[in-house]
Amino acid sequence: MRRPDGHARAAFEELFRETRDDLLAYALRRSPTVEDAADVVAETYLIAWRRLERVPAGDEARLWLFGVARNLLRKGVGRRHFRDRLVERLARELRAGGLHHAPVGDERGEAVRVALGRLSARDRELLTLNAWEGLTPQQIAAVTGMSANVVRVRLHRARTRLKRQLDRPWPAARLAEGVALERD
Repeated sequence: MRRPDGHARAAFEELFRETRDDLLAYALRRSPTVEDAADVVAETYLIAWRRLERVPAGDEARLWLFGVARNLLRKGVGRRHFRDRLVERLARELRAGGLHHAPVGDERGEAVRVALGRLSARDRELLTLNAWEGLTPQQIAAVTGMSANVVRVRLHRARTRLKRQLDRPWPAARLAEGVALERD
C-alpha cells in the first residue's frame, strides 16, 4: 500500500468533511440497517482514496461518490429496502408537489409504499434520487451515467406511473393483507 503524501491526505480529508453527511444520508435511505449503510460509506471512501486522482473537483465529487455508492448498493454491499419512515417522507414530498388531490392518511402512506414497490427499480431510483437526495436531472445523470435528457424523460414517465398508481383506489383491507396490486 502506498504511503500518502501530505497533499493527498489533506485532499481526502477535505473530501470526507464536505461529503460525509450527504453520503451517509444517501446510504441510510437505501440500506436495510445502519450497519449496511456504514459498510457502503466505508467502502465508498476506500474506493475514493484508492482513486483519489480520479475524483472530480467541487460538487462533482459528491455526485461521483453517490455513483460509487450506488454501484456498491447494486452489487449487494448493502440491500436496498424502503423503510416506512422514508416512504412517508416521499409521500409528503409528492403531496407537496401536487401529484394527487385526495386527503392522505395512514392508508395513503401505505399506498405510496405499495405503489413504489410496483414500479421498476429504475423508476424508484430516479424518483428517490430526485425527491430524497434533492438531485436535479443533470446531477442524476452524473450519478447514473445517463444523459440529462434521458433522465428528464424517464423521471417524467416515472412520476406519471407513480401518480397513476396513487390515483387508483386502495382498499384498506387489501393493503392490510399486503396483497400485491396488478401493474397498469
